[in-house]
Parts: sequence; C-alpha cells; structure tokens
Amino acid sequence: MDSLVIVDAANVVGSVPDGWWRDRRGAAERLRDALAGYASGGVPGFVEPPLEIVLVVEGAARAVVSVDGVRVESAAGSGDDRMVELVADEGAGRDCLVVTADRELRARVEALGARVAGPRAVRGARGGSA
Repeated sequence: MDSLVIVDAANVVGSVPDGWWRDRRGAAERLRDALAGYASGGVPGFVEPPLEIVLVVEGAARAVVSVDGVRVESAAGSGDDRMVELVADEGAGRDCLVVTADRELRARVEALGARVAGPRAVRGARGGSA
C-alpha cells in the first residue's frame, strides 16, 4: 500500500515570506506543482515511493485543482479538521506523514498514528521555492 503524505497548504505556503499573501491561490498552485516532483521520487529522509500526495487547501485557495501526482482536497471548513479526517479515514493501516508546522495539528494527527514533518521537508531541492 502506498504511503500517504498530507500537506497543509496554508502552513507550508506561509512558512516563507515571499509575497504569497498577494495571491494565495497562485501560491497554493505553485506548491502543488512543486509537490508533483515528489510523487515519483518520494520525500527524501521521510517517505520512499510509492506514495500518494494530498494537498489540503482552504480559503482563497479552494479553487486549486488536482494534477498528476497530487490530489487537492478543498476543506469546506477548517483545513486542520480536514487533515485530521484524512489521517483517520485514509491513513489507517498505512504509513502516513503530515507536513505542517502547526503544533496543535501535529499533536492531533500524531495521536492518530501519523508522523509529522515541518515545511522544509517539501521545500528542498525538488520543491524549489514552493
């Protein structure tokens, strides 16, 4: 079974002050596109392929669509709540990594058995300036 990697779009995008706040949707799309590079090669130091990548978006980024290698989940309400639901529903019985720096979210998903990594995990060489 493929490993599951769930990425907190708002948290990862917000981890670098590169002007993302001027175009939240565009910033989420750039992150999505950078994440596609990890789909076949894994997340070095964290997850080997095969893996499934899910990018959770909220707010102004809700219009972002999925691409090959990255499934985009638009949170109807709280993005954190949607990520917890995904860990509970899709992460059971498989390796699950949640990428976020949000301490409360980290505690919630770890309680369900997921591992966590900070935004730098997907902002490396393959992710570029995502």
